[in-house]
Amino acid sequence: MAQFFKPLKRKSIDVKHKAIDITRLDHLGAGIGFLDKKTIFIDGVLPNEKALVQLIENKKNYAKAKLIKLMVSSSERIEPFCQYYQECGGCNLQHLSLAGQIKAKQNSLDELMSKFSGRQNDTQSLTQQAPILSHDLGYRRRARFSLLFDKSSKSLVMGFRKRQSKAIVDVRKCAVLTQSLDQLLPDLYDMLNGLSARRDLGHVELVEASDGRVCLLRHLKPLSVDDLGVLTSFAKQHLLTLYLAPSSEVLDRVYGGVPYYEIDGVKIEFTPQDFIQVNHQVNEAMVQQAISWLNLKSSDSVLDLFCGLGNFSLPLAKRVNKVIGIEGVDEMVQRAYLNAELNGLSNVEFHHANLESDISKQTWAKNKFSKVVLDPARAGAAGVMEYVAQLHAQSIVYVSCNPATLARDSQVLLTNGYKLKKLGMLDMFPHTGHLESMALFEKS
Repeated sequence: MAQFFKPLKRKSIDVKHKAIDITRLDHLGAGIGFLDKKTIFIDGVLPNEKALVQLIENKKNYAKAKLIKLMVSSSERIEPFCQYYQECGGCNLQHLSLAGQIKAKQNSLDELMSKFSGRQNDTQSLTQQAPILSHDLGYRRRARFSLLFDKSSKSLVMGFRKRQSKAIVDVRKCAVLTQSLDQLLPDLYDMLNGLSARRDLGHVELVEASDGRVCLLRHLKPLSVDDLGVLTSFAKQHLLTLYLAPSSEVLDRVYGGVPYYEIDGVKIEFTPQDFIQVNHQVNEAMVQQAISWLNLKSSDSVLDLFCGLGNFSLPLAKRVNKVIGIEGVDEMVQRAYLNAELNGLSNVEFHHANLESDISKQTWAKNKFSKVVLDPARAGAAGVMEYVAQLHAQSIVYVSCNPATLARDSQVLLTNGYKLKKLGMLDMFPHTGHLESMALFEKS
């Protein structure tokens, strides 16, 4: 007998407003409460608050809800400083005091690490480090602004994505940007809105380098001679290094020199498409803490995985016998080599490798290393953890931008005889739920 497909009926969400007590924050800054023993995640609420909420997503094991009204407010709640806070998708913790943010992030890190590694690690040997902090405003030296031509107003919209939306919040001021970048925004907007190509712009990226400001403009169609003249004149007037990106694969520097940032006495050149840490103050302290924790000796040989442009590799090379840096993006490997030459460092070499796969057969991987640094992306370093564990290095510093993958990857080291000796939070992104951390593992 023929069988016919019957689509499953979509379960409707109960949109009736419900009162809920908030118990804690998750590691992304969302509030957590419970309804009928199901975990509910709500943005914009704080522990010890009571809120009226409405479900917007209902899964088997959890649900998401939006805040309708606060019934009881926390003593830690403050007035957001940004005029765009209610719409903008960034800086989602402005309603929580700075001290409360730091405490929440510290608690989240401790909870995740003790949950995944507490049984395997002698927690009595663990030293909890003071968090690395920065100024909470004016700390971002890099930002990307989306650009969209609004047909109704016949003008350009420049800003950040709205919360849970592809729409753009039109921004002329951003308090977390460095002062020099923030001050540029009104003039930058007026210039871009005056281009004949304003309908065909993708985004504009701003970076504050040690030698000045950098601007990258992504344009979707070729620019006219007049528009190129306007852009170049703007760059000259505002002392900008100007890059144009006619495609995602092409980057043209049309005015100014190669930008660089300084750290620990070394210069690191970059392009605006390269990854660099956005918080210069935290980055400086982070590198110095890693150097201190590794207890470096002049005879050490150090492996730096996910090395990028040499943010850790070059400062390390000033202190040890040999550094080998490994990076998954070949263009950054080439620039890392140039940065080593720029700083007169001949005891460091860089290699391109896929760090999500087995690297043990690579020629450079046959070396012995006494110390290791890892600074992976949010996905973590699962592909290389077994290799790292088998190196039997004396000390391993793991820098993480995702505590969940740090906790996961830690288990490989702990089951291979390492102890978690130090753990500290890095507040790279004040007023956001982003949690960065550093962990030190030593061979027992």
